[in-house]
Amino acid sequence: MNKIQSAFESGKAFIPFITCGDPSLEITEQLVCEMEKAGADLIELGIPFSDPTAEGPVIQEANERALSGGVTTDKIFDMVRRIRKNTQIPMVFMTYANVVFSYGIERFVKTAAEVGMDGIILPDVPYEEKEEFAVACREHGLALVSLIAPTSVKPLRTANYNGGGDPADTDHGVSNHQRIAEIASAAEGFLYCVSSLGVTGVRSEITTDIGEMVRLVRENSDIPCAIGFGISTPEQAAKMAKEADGVIVGSAIVKICGEYGKDCVPEVAEYVRSMKDAIREV
Repeated sequence: MNKIQSAFESGKAFIPFITCGDPSLEITEQLVCEMEKAGADLIELGIPFSDPTAEGPVIQEANERALSGGVTTDKIFDMVRRIRKNTQIPMVFMTYANVVFSYGIERFVKTAAEVGMDGIILPDVPYEEKEEFAVACREHGLALVSLIAPTSVKPLRTANYNGGGDPADTDHGVSNHQRIAEIASAAEGFLYCVSSLGVTGVRSEITTDIGEMVRLVRENSDIPCAIGFGISTPEQAAKMAKEADGVIVGSAIVKICGEYGKDCVPEVAEYVRSMKDAIREV
């Protein structure tokens, strides 16, 4: 069993996301330590990028603050080296293809593995185009975590379909089901199930049929499924944890970092504790 999957061994996993360097790399380092103490099972570290297409305004603004503060990929690697002197909690980078391209795929992945990262998530790289990253990840033992979205799960249309729209859509559900099966069967580390259409951000209600998404994964793989995008309250976390193996929260935590700045560490720790408590008994 790899280190990422071990995060799911002791019940439902809570996975917080933070943007490296917001408000500073020193604070990011403290946040990792305190979030682990508060119950985090795996941590996503966001490498800031100037055009984070999957992110809503909260994380976009955090990216801008971090970049304007002088954060670079090399400085983040150095921070991870320091973190790894004190903890072995599973950690994955979440960033964008251009960040890796500009650094050099082989060089980025090799360095990430050397400093102690366990995986990488690239939300702007479709499953069908991941191979150039996957080769380097396999070579260096880094999990390339795949995502599946609500658009991957559409109901199968029957032969007597007579609804509106293009008749060519009648078999569209089959291909989507096949695609999710392919992604699940090849997934590494854990599978990131996107709960909502659109960009990241807090949502008052999540209406996606998460159970159907997870069921399709279960039919094709025993890899852990974690749900992210839009989860912000303990009640939402508990509801999502009933359907999957873990819950990912980003924008709500990044928002706290933005509000409290250098004083955010105890506030984030308390929030993580409340979220972990909510899913602990599910």
